[in-house]
Amino acid sequence: MMSLRKSTPIVLLIVVIVGLSFAGSSLARAAFSSTDYKVVKTLKLGGDGGWDYLLVDPEAHRLYISRSTHVMVVNSDTDQVVGDIPGTNGVHGIALVRELGKGFTSNGRDNSVTVFDLQTLKPSKQIPVGKNPDAIIYDPAAKLIFTCNGASRDATAIDPKSETVKGTVALDGRPEFAVSDEKGHVFINLEDKSMIAEIDSRKLIVLARWPIAPAEEPSGLAIDRQHHRLFSVGSNKLMAVVDSETGKFVTTVPIGGGVDAAGFDPSTGLIFSSNGDGTLTVIHEDSPDEFSVVQTVPTQRGARTMTLDPKTHKVFLITAEFGPPPAPTAERPHPRPTIVPGSFTLLIVGK
Repeated sequence: MMSLRKSTPIVLLIVVIVGLSFAGSSLARAAFSSTDYKVVKTLKLGGDGGWDYLLVDPEAHRLYISRSTHVMVVNSDTDQVVGDIPGTNGVHGIALVRELGKGFTSNGRDNSVTVFDLQTLKPSKQIPVGKNPDAIIYDPAAKLIFTCNGASRDATAIDPKSETVKGTVALDGRPEFAVSDEKGHVFINLEDKSMIAEIDSRKLIVLARWPIAPAEEPSGLAIDRQHHRLFSVGSNKLMAVVDSETGKFVTTVPIGGGVDAAGFDPSTGLIFSSNGDGTLTVIHEDSPDEFSVVQTVPTQRGARTMTLDPKTHKVFLITAEFGPPPAPTAERPHPRPTIVPGSFTLLIVGK
């Protein structure tokens, strides 16, 4: 048995290490709490159409912005509009397959996916999918495009090389957004069930459905692939953290109201929640099980969809100025506020 005198240096070393660990954590938290993210640039892009998702391509320095019937393409370095992708009726999202030089858009009104060339931006084909495709992602493990079809409550898998549908996955819930762990699993928020569905992206089957309560009606979803954490943002101002390997509920973190999107920056350990109330919630991953809100950035009302550039660490959001809503009708008893013509705006958040 080791004597107390011989073990004392070891005990002291452990105490010092633990103390330094806690001190380091506190210093890291203090550093992140003073990151001073803010809106560094506001660009009036104007143009016609509403909007939904946007996607940054860090390699090509391009920003793809959905605009109802077309996709606006902006140079993320110069902030200049460099192109437009037409014929995307009711477009929601954009996905890219760089190794094939192809892009794909989910067209909600046409129940289709448009294929376009990444160089010329010219559409080449429309692929029929499920009803009202919303979010769209590329899973590099299965080498498939997945669309989240809200009205048919399923996901369509497309082979981007042959541009054909490979299969459909019934979800038993309304899919809102999806992410991939890039190891053969796709995770999808089921908004009406307040759950996350886990899909085997190669076999095209649902493996599990995990509740995210007390978070409700999840929209945006982000992933920390290194630490196996899913970040699902809910309508009741809570972000749920879930283990992507076991489905175990970890914790919740408070966010702003009217959220629609989330993003994770692996190099900084920061999670972002874009909120329609005119704020961007910035959360630091102190450990895989502990999270701290380090900043609430004022943005602009309606700026609830976002994309993150992992190279520049900038966050891009879109919104517009709003006027009073039109008079209610039987078909639309709760009409949305009107959009002021020409007021469509790109917000760039950075340090």
